[in-house]
Amino acid sequence: MLARYFRNFLIVGYAVFLLACTANAAPKMPIPPAAVDVALAATPAKQAAVFAGGCFWGTQAVFERVKGVIHTTVGYAGGSASTATYDQVTTETTGHAESVEVEYDPSKITYGQLLRIFFSVAHDPTQLNRQGPDVGSSYRSAIFYANGDQKRIADAYIAQLDAAKIFPKPIVTQVSPLKGFYRAENYHQDYALHHPENPYIEVCDRPKIEALKKQFPELFVDYKGAQ
Repeated sequence: MLARYFRNFLIVGYAVFLLACTANAAPKMPIPPAAVDVALAATPAKQAAVFAGGCFWGTQAVFERVKGVIHTTVGYAGGSASTATYDQVTTETTGHAESVEVEYDPSKITYGQLLRIFFSVAHDPTQLNRQGPDVGSSYRSAIFYANGDQKRIADAYIAQLDAAKIFPKPIVTQVSPLKGFYRAENYHQDYALHHPENPYIEVCDRPKIEALKKQFPELFVDYKGAQ
């Protein structure tokens, strides 16, 4: 596994390898909406969803640009609080996955719509324990559900996409109960926003943002950071 701290030095030699970030992504057009979903709420509120889809820099870069999303936080889910540090998670022994907590207004966007974006542009849900150059269970595709509705909608959507053969291979996304979400170190928060010229961000994450803007223009917002 390439250590993130050395990516800037290795990017030229591994350019072809890094292009795998987008080579096996979802179709170049929006995938179908979730047939099973909840209706938009009648009044503004705040709910949370937790997704894991490879390096959390890129996943956050997508969701923080979605209309109806209030706030995003990168962190770790799937393991225990005692092992929720970057140095420990990268050993691939903690059970954690790099994850993003998405706080959203259910009167503006539904959980099913968030899932559609997650599967369309945020990552490749057919890669097992990796995304592009990042290899290991901490980079797995996972949905950590907080309640029965989230589990029901996620399970139904995966079944829907597999049945329609939207992807060339079966979806390997895990659907697991959320037992805890642990905020990552400060330097990881909004990393793609603060380091847009980082070669890894340019190759692996900028295309995700452009895909969001192209495929979901009605949901895209040009995020500039917290005000």
